[in-house]
Amino acid sequence: MSTEEKLLELEAAVKGCHGILILTHDNPDPDSLSSAATLRYILAKKFKIRSKIAYGGIVGRAENRAMVQFLKIPASPLNEELLEKYHHFALLDTQPRTGNNSLPHSITPTIVIDHHPPRKTTKGAFLDIRENYGATATLLTEYLFASGLEIPATLATALFYGLSSETQNLGREAEEVDRQAYLSLFPYTHKRILSRIEHPKLSRDYFLNLSQALQNAFTYRNVIVSKLGIIQNPDHVPFIADLLLRLERVSWSLVLGQFEDKLLLSVRTSQERANAGKLVQKMVHPKGTAGGHGMIAGGKINCPDIPPEELLILEDELIQKFIKSVTKQDVLELKALLE
Repeated sequence: MSTEEKLLELEAAVKGCHGILILTHDNPDPDSLSSAATLRYILAKKFKIRSKIAYGGIVGRAENRAMVQFLKIPASPLNEELLEKYHHFALLDTQPRTGNNSLPHSITPTIVIDHHPPRKTTKGAFLDIRENYGATATLLTEYLFASGLEIPATLATALFYGLSSETQNLGREAEEVDRQAYLSLFPYTHKRILSRIEHPKLSRDYFLNLSQALQNAFTYRNVIVSKLGIIQNPDHVPFIADLLLRLERVSWSLVLGQFEDKLLLSVRTSQERANAGKLVQKMVHPKGTAGGHGMIAGGKINCPDIPPEELLILEDELIQKFIKSVTKQDVLELKALLE
């Protein structure tokens, strides 16, 4: 089905809706935020439906905060009052019951738009899930151009950054549809704002976490792992996983961090035929939840009552399981990165 036909299907699905709460995944990234902002624009300008963007967790990474600030994306932390106020919901860049969004399991969303593999639990009046797309921002770019609406520079810049960050400037899991969206958006972008988003000021916590990551990084064959300990910013876990993957002769990275009452983990690989999403799901089962796709994945384990010493044991077990899954060998001895 073409995007034009899906847009007509979306119009039918939201007919009669007086308001929609648009939810990103928790601790939203640029792909999720830009997709939500675009859906909000289309709902308002084309279908005359008011909507609000909300998220669980925090907008933590400096680039993401800069994106929200400079592009004026109206996203707010989710709370019970918002959930009670709305009767219709949209999920962007995530799906129901995946464990990485704050939509209650008892609620069936009206809209689900995502680029991750479809889940058996995913239901809704309107579904558009295209796992062959490198970013959800690509889908929303197609919707925006198909709508015939004016394309604001702020929205184009958001989508462009969402797409480029998700695919690492078309170098990771990007398909022809992503390249076409990238080229279509670029003329509309605000180049100076884009530069400010890509090169923001960084907090002291960023450098503290980076130092901790390097001190606690270990390698085994083509794998690198690191434990961050207690962190103030959950976005540092995937960021450092991306960074460590750049080490020469390494093709897999795993980073773990303790945020509030959760153990977070991110996996990255440079192997294009890998399935990082399934690997992480197996790692955390049955204690936690996970998701992702070929080359990037993440998971979390809720651990409010686990003593610190047991949490350290759990981290070591996950590392051993990860390395054995990737190398097909029992781990003999890890080598410190900064030895």
